[in-house]
Formats: sequence, C-alpha cells, structure tokens
Amino acid sequence: MAETDFSRMANAIRALSMDAVEKAASGHPGMPMGMADVATALFTRHLKFDAGDPGWPDRDRFVLSAGHGSMLIYSLAYLLGYEGMDIDQLRSFRQLGSKTAGHPEFGHAPAVETTTGPLGQGLANAVGFAMAEAHLAAIYGEELVDHRTYVIAGDGCLMEGISQEAISLAGHLKLRKLIVLWDDNDITIDGNVSLSDGTDQLARFEASGWRAARVDGHDPDAIHAALDAAKTSDRPTLIACRTVIGKGADKKAGSEKAHGAPLGPEEIAFARKSLDWPHAPFEVPDDVLAAWRAAGAQGAAARRDWEGRLDVSPNADEFRARMAGVDGDAAEAAIVGLKRDLAGAPQNIASRAASQKTLETLNPAVPQLFAGSADLTGSNNTKTGDLGVFTAENYAGRYVHYGIREHGMAAAMNGLALHGGFAPYGGTFLVFSDYCRPSIRLAALMGVGSIFVMTHDSIGLGEDGPTHQPVEHLASLRAIPNLNVFRPADAVETAECWAAALADPERPSVIALSRQKLPQLRNDFDAENRCAKGAYALIEADTPVATILATGSEVAIAVDAASRLSESGLSARVVSMPNWRAFEEQPQAYKNQILGAAPRIAVEAAVRAGWDRWIGPDGGFVGMESFGASAPHTDLYAHFGITADAVVNAVRRLA
Repeated sequence: MAETDFSRMANAIRALSMDAVEKAASGHPGMPMGMADVATALFTRHLKFDAGDPGWPDRDRFVLSAGHGSMLIYSLAYLLGYEGMDIDQLRSFRQLGSKTAGHPEFGHAPAVETTTGPLGQGLANAVGFAMAEAHLAAIYGEELVDHRTYVIAGDGCLMEGISQEAISLAGHLKLRKLIVLWDDNDITIDGNVSLSDGTDQLARFEASGWRAARVDGHDPDAIHAALDAAKTSDRPTLIACRTVIGKGADKKAGSEKAHGAPLGPEEIAFARKSLDWPHAPFEVPDDVLAAWRAAGAQGAAARRDWEGRLDVSPNADEFRARMAGVDGDAAEAAIVGLKRDLAGAPQNIASRAASQKTLETLNPAVPQLFAGSADLTGSNNTKTGDLGVFTAENYAGRYVHYGIREHGMAAAMNGLALHGGFAPYGGTFLVFSDYCRPSIRLAALMGVGSIFVMTHDSIGLGEDGPTHQPVEHLASLRAIPNLNVFRPADAVETAECWAAALADPERPSVIALSRQKLPQLRNDFDAENRCAKGAYALIEADTPVATILATGSEVAIAVDAASRLSESGLSARVVSMPNWRAFEEQPQAYKNQILGAAPRIAVEAAVRAGWDRWIGPDGGFVGMESFGASAPHTDLYAHFGITADAVVNAVRRLA
C-alpha cells in the first residue's frame, strides 16, 4: 500500500471520529485520532476477518479495551463495510437507539467482540479469548482453530489493578497469540501520565512473561514490522505504540484537552488542513472508501478455505456442536439421572459438595464446561477428576488454576463465554464477589452465560470470621439486572440450579453454596426442575397461619420451624426461593399462588435488604443485622438468632 493511500485511509478514521464527537457534543476524539495509523495497519494487513461474515469462528478477535475511544471501532466498522453500520449510525453517535453507544456494547454494534469502557476489562477479556483459542486448537487442531486476539489498550487500562492479574496469568500460560497494542500517548484526563504513574511498562510486561517492544505509532513500516514479529513470538506480546493524542489538531493535540471533549470548530478546521482532508463532515472520498471496503473483504477467501477444511474434517460435527452451545437435552438428562440417584440415596452434604457431585455428572456430558478457581479448588469443589489442568504445556485441559486473581478470573471467564464454544465456571468465596463484581456486572450487561460458583455463602462458614462471612453480598448481587443469583437448599436443589444456569446462556449466574452440611429436604424423585421457576412451595398447608420464605441453608430451619408449629396445632407453609430473578419473571398468578395470602416471614443468614418485596412492610424477618463473628457455625446461628425457635416466635407474633 502506498504511503499516501495509507495516510488517507488513516485520516478517514480521524475525520469520522472528530466529526461524530463534534456532532454529538460529547465523546473522546483523541484516542481514535492518535491510534488511527495503528488501526489502519492492523486491519489492512494483519487481522484475519471477513466483514461479510462477522461470526466466522476462526476470525481473529479485536478488543478495544480503551473503550472510550469507541469512534475508532465504529469508524472501522463503517469503512470496512460491516452490515448495519452505515454513515447514519456515525451521525447518531451517542444518541438514544443508535448502535454507536458512548462505549462499545457487545450485541449492539457489529465488530464489537466485548463491551468495554471500564478500563482494563477488555484486556482481561482478551486473556479469556486467547485461552479459548488455545484450548480449541488443542482439541480440534490448527486446521480448524488458528487465530489471534489483538487488543488496543490505553494508559488507564494498564494502571487498573485488573491488568496485572490479566497479564501475569497470560504470561504464565504463554498465550502467544495474544497481542496488545498499547496507545502510549503519555496522557490521562488529569494531564501527563507522570502526574500519577512512573511504571516502566515494558519491564513490567517482560517480568510477567511477555515479549515487549516499542514503536513509533505513526510509522506504518515500524507498526507492520512489530506486528510481524509478534506473530512469531512464543509468548504474548506488548507493543508500545508512541502516539500523539488528537493527532492532526492544533493546540489540543498531545494534551489532555483532546481526550474527552469535542475539539471545537477551530481545532477541527485546523485538523482538516493539517491532514489534507478537504471534505465535508462524514464525507469519505470514493477511492478511500473503496480501499477500506477491499480490506474488509480480503479475508473472504481465507474464510471460504476454512469452511472447506471444516466440511471435510472428521471433527466437523463435533466442532459445530461445540460452537452451537450447550446441548440442553444432554444436560437435563444428566441432572434428572442425578436426582433419581439422590432420591434413592439421600445426601446430607454441604451444597458446595453437592455442586461437585453435580459437576461430576455434568462435565462428561457437557464439553463446553470449562472450569477453574481462584486458588480455592478444594474449598469451592469446582474440579472433577476427568477435566485435566489447562497449562502452557497442556492447553487441552479443562481446569484453570487462576491463582489469587478473582477479578482477572471473572473477566477471563467472560472472554471465554464471548468467544463461543464455552460455558465457563469459576469459583471463589461469596465474600470475594466484591473483588470480581465489575466483571459480573459486565457479564449481565452483555448477556453472557458465565457461571460464578461462590461458596462459603454465610456465617455458616464459621471460624474464619466476619472478614470472610458475607452478609450484604446476596442483596448486592440480586440488585444487578439480568443476573441469576441461585442459593440452593440441598443436593437436589443444587443440581436443579446448575441445570437452570446452563439453560439460560444469555444471562450469567451466581451459585451461592454452603460450607456446612445441609439435610436433603426432597427425597422423592421428581423429574421437574422446581428451581427453574425461582420459588416453589416445599411444604403446603390447608389453612396456614403464615408462609415462611427461605433460601439455601435456612430452608432447613424453616422446615424445622413449620414442624414445631405443627406440633402446637399451627400450620405454616414453607417456600424455597433459590432464585428471585426467575420468580420475578413468572406469571402473576403463579407468584400469588406461591406467596399465598397468609402473613409472611423470611429467614436468610444475610441482611434484610430486598426481602420486603416478598414479605411486605409488615412481614417478619429472621436474619443478620450486623457483620458476623468468629466461632463454630452452630454457635453463630444461635448467637445471631437464626434458629427455628426464632422463626416460630416470628410466626406467632404475626399469626
């Protein structure tokens, strides 16, 4: 490509970006203008993709971790000819109903592989993408799976703590097909990077097992050479691209003033002259657009060749099934079989142990399941014997030792889910959901089926004390839209909650599990997944004086309380509510039936927040009003008054 052609193609990105931000009267023009040369080099010569088939499984993945520079990817999507991204979408940047949201949103705009904006998340997602590629290549061979993951990250991405979790994991796993292009413009919102950071990023990445290089981000030959070298590396690669933020502008170029606001008419007029771009806003010359469209189509031949290889591959059917998602029938059959076994031989075990038994049934039946834990394998019970460990020497393994990297784990899981062919699950303690909450929230926002296994879910964990005892976490997680929060009461419910999570691939799930043993409450076989509706009546009564609502380990307390009430001539219903979100979505008639007309009491070893929607303002609540304490769990339940006697007394007060 001639230098003039390259320059004009890059300037098309700059012009579209500054024009869209100016029209929207908000946005971030600086990064797209600064990284236009890098993006042009990447998309015209290195990235393997076909704009006519954005879902091609063996495409390279491109992640804009510095999501505030969203006009970069929107400009590229338009220029390359992605369906659904026309010039009117660029004119509607940041407007209600447009595909061009302020930050890239997965599922809204073409070419967007993951939702980014919270800095560092995209970089950590990319680790998951690279893990996915490595695993599938080990299973199906490089004739079917051979692609790279490219990331554009900014200074902010590298300052966020999640970046260290992500890069150290990637380096440890030697994910050689992961390439990060760092927009090294030395600018943050407050001013020069030196105001807040002096890290030698290349040394940092090298210390984490990466190859690192530095280039002039405005020199096409240098960019190409660096990318060529990265593609032959035996390690992940960081390419530090020294750029000028807002390149082409006058006084704002190279300063924080180009970061997060429109350039203004005078600066834009100057930029048009300095870039030799004498075209009206949103106008791209025919020859420049044609060159970009040719770049968007150049991968079609490689895609067709791949399809030909897939058609004749002995692994074709298995690969297509893997990428199509979890076989719901196979998963459901496995769970039904397990429930039949539990009816024949009830298990009084912790729900975390019940989860492991469930996984021993599911993992052989569901190849998409890809497991891990943040250094709590023996506590989370997430590993089954048939998985094998995913390491730099064995990418065929299905179990990841994520280390003490809860946030990095959650973000990588999202990348695995987004890649396709995976139903990732990863474990930690429920209290440490705080460490991975941003990634859980983004999973819910994107609608991807990551499954977060959160054990030690209450004061029931005992002696480790209040630092490790979650009391507000269930309420906090339930507040996240589009997130399943399961809290099963026994081994049967645990199996059903796993089945429900797998049956809902467009919604992430948290499965909160106990450390302490729980009695099996349902001993008769029932093929129906009663947890799928979110709540159901475990014990019915003809003329109840109250309905006792409970989740998880406290359902057994509710059952005990109902038994004691019965002995004194009072009847009470018991409703198990393992998933509020699913219950909310049931028809009103079903909700009325389950909640009943009698006064309601809730019991949960957590704070009351959220329960009033079910028990009403006059309902009773037995639970936590403070942080926990260090003691055996039986002593703690008595100390905090979460007992059958307390529930009985609450019923008597309302009856």
